[in-house]
Amino acid sequence: MISILYLNDINRELTAAPAAFAARADAEYEARLQRLAQDIYAHREENPVILISGPSGSGKTTTALKLEKLLDSWGCETHTLSMDNYFHPFDEEQRQRAARGEIDLESPARVDADLLSRQLRDIIRRRPVRLPKYDFTTSQRVYPGAVLERRSGDLVILEGIHALNPDVVQIPDESSARLYISVRTRVADGGLVLHPAKIRLLRRMVRDRLYRNRSVEETLRLYDSVQRGEGLYIMPHKHRATHEIDTFFPYEIGAYRPLLLQDLLGLDPEALAPIQDLLQILTNAAPLREAFVPRSSMIREFIGNGQFAY
Repeated sequence: MISILYLNDINRELTAAPAAFAARADAEYEARLQRLAQDIYAHREENPVILISGPSGSGKTTTALKLEKLLDSWGCETHTLSMDNYFHPFDEEQRQRAARGEIDLESPARVDADLLSRQLRDIIRRRPVRLPKYDFTTSQRVYPGAVLERRSGDLVILEGIHALNPDVVQIPDESSARLYISVRTRVADGGLVLHPAKIRLLRRMVRDRLYRNRSVEETLRLYDSVQRGEGLYIMPHKHRATHEIDTFFPYEIGAYRPLLLQDLLGLDPEALAPIQDLLQILTNAAPLREAFVPRSSMIREFIGNGQFAY
C-alpha cells in the first residue's frame, strides 16, 4: 500500500517539536523491524537465510545491521554478508572500460553467482566457508581469513540489489526469507506529488556529496542509468519477496535541506530541469538540524555520524 504525506503537515511537526517528531518516526520504524524480526526468529530453523533486496538508496545496509542486532539480542547469532564482496574481479582493461561507462555496473553479471550460491548452500548445510572481501581500490577479490561456520539456529543475512534474483542467488526458496525494502511513501506539496525514487535520489546525493567525493551534479547524471538498472534488474524480482517494508522517514527531507539546497540552486537550469519537483519540495521543506536525527536512525546511513559502521 502506497501512502501520501503532505509537506505542510510535515513542516508543522518539524517546526513545533522537531526532536519528538524525529524520535516518533524512528520508533515507528523500529516497531516495524521488530515485527519482522519476530517472524524471522520464529522460522529460523526452516529459513536460515534472509535475503534483503531493494533499489539504491533504500536503506538495505542499515536494515540488515538492525535486524542482525535485534536477532543477536534474542540469542540468535546472525551474520550479515554483502553481495558486493562477490563481485567479479576486474583487470586493468576492464577497470578502464568501467570508468568510461562501457560496462554495466548495475547488471547481475557483475556478481560471481557460482561462488555466492555455492557458499550459501554450504552455509545452509553448516559447512565452513572462507568469506571473500572485495577491494574496491584494486577491483580484486581477496580472502582476509574470515571463516563462517553456521551453527544450528544461526541466521545469515545477505543484502544486495540482486538478492531476490534466482539466477544470482541459487538456493531453494524454502530455505530463505526474502525482504524487499524501498521508499513507498509519496510527499505532496500543493498539486505536486514527489515520487519515492526522487526521495532515494536525495539520499544518494547527500551520501555521495559527503562520503563519496561526488558532486550533486555527478549524482544527477547517473540518475537515468540507476533508474534503468532498477527497472531491468530489481523490479522484475520484487514479487518474490515474502516481506516488504517502507523505509521513508517523514522528517528526512528536512534533514537533507541544509545539506543539499544551496548546491542544487547553484546548478545550471538544464541540470535542474529533470528535478524541478524535487527542488520545489526541498525548497519548501522546513529544515531539520542534524542533532535532532537519532544516532541509531537509518537516515544516518546517508548523513553520517550514526552508530553503525558502513
